[in-house]
Amino acid sequence: MRFNYILSEVLTGLWRNVTMTAAMIITMGVSLTMLGASLLLYQEVNKMEDLYFGKVEVSIYLANNVTDEQRQAIEDALKADPLVKQYTHQTKEQAYTHFKQIFRGATDLIDATKPDSLPESFQVKLKDPTRFKEINEKYKGMAGIDDIADQKKTLDKLFSILGSLQSLALIVAIVQGIAALMLVANTIQVAAYSKRREVAVMKLVGASNWFIQMPFVLEAVFAGIIGSILAFAVLMLAKMFLLDGTFEALATVFPPIVWTDILMLLPLLAGVAAGVSAITGWITLRFYVRV
Repeated sequence: MRFNYILSEVLTGLWRNVTMTAAMIITMGVSLTMLGASLLLYQEVNKMEDLYFGKVEVSIYLANNVTDEQRQAIEDALKADPLVKQYTHQTKEQAYTHFKQIFRGATDLIDATKPDSLPESFQVKLKDPTRFKEINEKYKGMAGIDDIADQKKTLDKLFSILGSLQSLALIVAIVQGIAALMLVANTIQVAAYSKRREVAVMKLVGASNWFIQMPFVLEAVFAGIIGSILAFAVLMLAKMFLLDGTFEALATVFPPIVWTDILMLLPLLAGVAAGVSAITGWITLRFYVRV
């Protein structure tokens, strides 16, 4: 009997303040969408770090006038170096073939680049990619070497930008979340005020605070869960029509966001929405609304 009463009160309260409930659901949905997007971005950056840092190479570019003896001396040093995991020698012709593969969509750039304009090099993979400085100091003075480049520096800049995007998405989610919580608190206050007479009667007949407050808290929880489902639907649509469509050509650059990553967000977002809404509702009733 009590459960039926509480459920009917929740449904009545949601319908009575339908416009505020809709605003609360939409605001909660937007904030949870941003939160879900920031979590997906965080996972994506971690995947990219694992993928690309494991492939980081040091490029040792040889001078145009390098001799066979100098080239052999460099290779012997790399073969005996304890810091080197593996290395490959890349001729000018191989470098040009690799260049055409990378920039196959930029025909003008390929036409403007001559086959002999790209340098011969050794592509070196280190056992520890962070020890580039030691490799650089060891080989930069060797005869036949023109320059030494570390891919990790370029990747660090890329991941710094992606990290900033992570932080921005999280900040937007937090701001939207605060707005949603303020709307939840305001909705509960309005609902409690509209039922002040009923609450007074219930107190007179000895109803407990828990029994009185429960319908208001459940209203907030219900709106939060609906908002989480809305956010989940938006993320699903974004994967189907944006990530799997528009960015399909970038699949070789960015690790794909699999359906498992998306599906795991539903219980997480629903739990966050329900928990935060319940706590906000309880605090509002406990400290700001006398029921």
